[in-house]
Amino acid sequence: MQVEVDLGKCVGHAQCFAAASAVYDLSDEDGTCVIRYAEIPSAHEAEARHGADACPERAITVIP
Repeated sequence: MQVEVDLGKCVGHAQCFAAASAVYDLSDEDGTCVIRYAEIPSAHEAEARHGADACPERAITVIP
């Protein structure tokens, strides 16, 4: 599984990070979403989905 962030939509609400800090981090520059993994480990797949669902801007796409 992979996760992509549309940085054109992400405004740094940090809800992804609050919901799933093992998968998402925040950029030091502007607080936008950063994904910790190129390929999400199977142990974190549910958390990755939860973090994507928490994004109010729907800037995160989960790719099976």
